[in-house]
Amino acid sequence: MSDSVQPGVSVSESGVRSVESESGVRPVESGNGVRPAEALIVVDVQSAFFEGEEAAPHAAAVQERLEDLVDRARAAGALIVHLQNDGAPGMSDETGTKGWELHLPVIPGPREVVIRKTEDDGFHETPLDDLLTGSGVRSLVVCGVMSEMCVLATARSALEREYRVVLPHDAHGTYDVPPAPGETEGVPAAMASRVAEWALGDEVEIVAYAKDVPFEAPPAA
Repeated sequence: MSDSVQPGVSVSESGVRSVESESGVRPVESGNGVRPAEALIVVDVQSAFFEGEEAAPHAAAVQERLEDLVDRARAAGALIVHLQNDGAPGMSDETGTKGWELHLPVIPGPREVVIRKTEDDGFHETPLDDLLTGSGVRSLVVCGVMSEMCVLATARSALEREYRVVLPHDAHGTYDVPPAPGETEGVPAAMASRVAEWALGDEVEIVAYAKDVPFEAPPAA
């Protein structure tokens, strides 16, 4: 890879790239090549999917990365939104049951909120879009479960609303997909997660490791 820098672009000792514009100098990306995001959307990280025998594959590893994302988003002053799915009666995340409860601790405040939802898409008939726009957020990170359902639907809806969307590959997960009728093999969870990423097209920013995703406070913070 070339070490050359484009005209108008400077690199600080810390590795932060900046570009000169008519309005001054603004940050472009961190040393790992990922620009900071102003919000973190934590999708359906509920006890049903992270505890006990019914937990999703690799739940412990995904949880570790989610905790790191939340910690660093808090430290940076980014907006954190915990989406909580209201499951239907009989589902593992049925509203009001143990499985419905959020699995990660929440520190309620103006920069950390819980939004309940009833559909895969976290924007559907919820205040999420108003919250983001009211905070001046234009770039966000999506993480959580399930990759091919609520994570995919929420990320796609954000892209349709012209948000910049970052999806850390190692910070979302799902279950193994069982064989279809007449088929002999199912789809491993890791493969299902990768297909979900691919389905979002070339507008989403896939980052290999959650640890490489930086945050910053939104303009209205």
